[in-house]
Amino acid sequence: MATSVREKQTVALKRMLNFNTPPLKNAAAEPVWKVLIYDRFGQDIISPLLSVKELRDMGITLHLLLHSDRDPIPDVPAIYFLMPTEENIDRICQDLRSQLYESYFLNFISAISRSKLEDIASAALAANAVCQVTKVFDQYLNFITLEDDMFILCHQNKELISYHAINRADIQDTDMEAIMDTIVDSLFCFFVTLGAVPIIRCPRGNAAEMVAVKLDKKLRENLRDARNSLFTGDSMTAGQFSFQRPLLVLADRNMDMATPLHHTWTYQALIHDVLDFHLNRVMMEEGAGTDPSQAGARPKKKTKKTYDLTAADTFWQKHKGSPFPEVAESVQEELDAYRAQEDEVKRLKSIMGLDGEDEGAISMLSDNTAKLTSAVSSLPELLEKKRLIDLHTNVATAVLDHIKSRKLDVYFEYEEKLMSKSTIDKSLLDVIGDPDAGTPEDKMRLFLIYYITAQQVPSETDLEQYRKALLNADCDLSPLNYIKQWKAFTKMASGPANYGNSGVKPMGLFSRVMNTGSQFVMEGVKNLVLKQHNLPVTRIVDNLMEMKSHPETDDYRYFDPKMLRGSESSIPRNKNPFQEAIVFVVGGGNYIEYQNLVDYAKSKPGRKVVYGCSELFNAAQFMKQLSQLGQK
Repeated sequence: MATSVREKQTVALKRMLNFNTPPLKNAAAEPVWKVLIYDRFGQDIISPLLSVKELRDMGITLHLLLHSDRDPIPDVPAIYFLMPTEENIDRICQDLRSQLYESYFLNFISAISRSKLEDIASAALAANAVCQVTKVFDQYLNFITLEDDMFILCHQNKELISYHAINRADIQDTDMEAIMDTIVDSLFCFFVTLGAVPIIRCPRGNAAEMVAVKLDKKLRENLRDARNSLFTGDSMTAGQFSFQRPLLVLADRNMDMATPLHHTWTYQALIHDVLDFHLNRVMMEEGAGTDPSQAGARPKKKTKKTYDLTAADTFWQKHKGSPFPEVAESVQEELDAYRAQEDEVKRLKSIMGLDGEDEGAISMLSDNTAKLTSAVSSLPELLEKKRLIDLHTNVATAVLDHIKSRKLDVYFEYEEKLMSKSTIDKSLLDVIGDPDAGTPEDKMRLFLIYYITAQQVPSETDLEQYRKALLNADCDLSPLNYIKQWKAFTKMASGPANYGNSGVKPMGLFSRVMNTGSQFVMEGVKNLVLKQHNLPVTRIVDNLMEMKSHPETDDYRYFDPKMLRGSESSIPRNKNPFQEAIVFVVGGGNYIEYQNLVDYAKSKPGRKVVYGCSELFNAAQFMKQLSQLGQK
């Protein structure tokens, strides 16, 4: 496709903020000033895509939450962007009755039902405001794009479609239907925005299959309804230069439980693992610790800082997938380059300050005027560079503190060895028993990965030993109860997932970064370099995109919503490899898999892979869900 989903979703939002007409090209025209009213869902969709400045450029003077106290602004049009829920509709009706704004443009994130529309209509009649409700639109934007090639379904109420919700032992059929409908609704919105009807492949007998069946039905019904089909007309022809349709691979979290628990080594995934990172924003506490000079001083108050890691941040785009040591080195290099530029500007300043009498100085002045002009014109650029360097210095330092205090490099290396079944030089009990290595949670994650990847389930006596060691280290053992059930169940279904022959080769300790001038004191942290290997989800995608025959994926079902009769065949019609795939993990995903797919797509020129998941959790959040499942 010509553009990424992120661009398409941004275009759709801008169009909506311009009263659902395409924005004009000439920038000279003054925008119409207006207010934007959204709910939390709308806020989460807009915030990763449009900054406050961009909203202002589009004429949005105020953006307010629907359920906040809002004052009437009688002469301004209001654009609403929200989910069609009961309480939201009630609140809109109340706004109409209170005559808050001049005119109302109602945009629903997901399609609104007939009965709710009638509620609004009757409220408008009662409030005598029919002519003020100018437009009502279904936007089909019920998903959140985080990267050009990554999306999640929702951030609010995500516990309703979490791994825990889908895999509860006591789940009712009606609950399961509701969860699946929520997921399918968002995926449907995704494909409407993308403007393409996918070919769907999924494994049999799990939640992913339920999603596939429902999505196939929903797409099929929409394509049949010729008058109202969302996949015809201008939206389809505009974006499509490729005649080939994308492949949607629906995967289930249960196919690979080790990766979400894995300690990681790339920048973006590490930030997500150890810091508070969601919707492309990092929350950090700063200013901790006391000032050593005054004994007995009160500790400084911690301030919360937020940093946005956006597409415009070139350093982030280049390094989010790099191993951490490389990132630390690059930040240092950027800092050195910046300092050199800054010194140059300072040097010119001091020359300009010389006395005019001196002959030499005058001749130098004429040379330097040109230089100074260029230096001054590069100042905004320099300041932006400085801001990004500071941002990454702070974030990387925070990550490094975690790596050092928890010995995350040791965990990462050990788990990689477990997952690739290579020889292990140190016994698991030693790592669990080492009081300096990691938090109880780190130990539990390591043990679960060992348990998940083990060919033979450990004997009862061994398990008892591990159990004691884990309890001594203050670990919560409830996740293990669930993983035991899970392992017994998957063992019946299929063999253990294969993690490829990955491996890490330690490259000796850091050389450059060890110089004393560096910001980052990396002593004792191993400089591990990753060897490219494919995780289970990437291997599945590879088999299906390249049409390879493989026992893992031969049994996958095949749906084509465009075929007139839904045939229950798993035989693909076309034998050509796909150029584009969308992978969607039902039950939650993580940045490790995302990064693995990005690396895979890079190694295949002309292939595009987009990663999506029902929610994005880090290991701590996943462990919490597992322990809730284990406490039943």
